[in-house]
Amino acid sequence: MLLTNQPAPAFSSPNQHGDTVSLADFAGKQHVVLYFYPKDDTPGCTIEANEFTALAAEFAAHDTVVIGVSKDDCGSHQAFIEKFGLKVDLLADTSGEVCNAYGVWQEKEKNGVKKMGIVRSTFVINKAGMLVEALYQVNPPGHAQAMLDVVKQL
Repeated sequence: MLLTNQPAPAFSSPNQHGDTVSLADFAGKQHVVLYFYPKDDTPGCTIEANEFTALAAEFAAHDTVVIGVSKDDCGSHQAFIEKFGLKVDLLADTSGEVCNAYGVWQEKEKNGVKKMGIVRSTFVINKAGMLVEALYQVNPPGHAQAMLDVVKQL
C-alpha cells in the first residue's frame, strides 16, 4: 500500500470519452484527487460520485481535478455520468494496471466469500506529483468534503 510523502505512481488510462488521461497531464498545473471505487451505478459509488460532483466547482477553485477510477469500461462510465449528471472524469482501468499500481486491488470478504476487488480508496496528489494523502477503506458519505478540506491546505 502507498504512503504519503512518496511520488504518486504514474498512470495513463482512457476516460469515459476514450481519451487518454495521464498523471503527467497535471504536473505543475493542478492537484489531483484520484479516487478508486468498485463499480459504476452502485449505492456507495453513486454517493461518492455525487458528492464529488456537488463540490466540483470548489475543487476547481483550488486548482484540483477529481478523477474516479474503476475497472468498468468507457461505455459504462459514460452511462453512469449521464444518469447522474456527474462532473468528474472516470477512468476505465479495464486491465487493472492503475488499480495494481495504487494497491487497491485486494482480497475482500463479503458474507464469508472471499474474492478480489477494488478497495474504495482515495489519493491526493499535489502539483509536484507527491502523495499528500493515501486512504484505503474509505466510507463514501462525507468523504468528498474531507478531501476538499485536505486540498484547501495545499
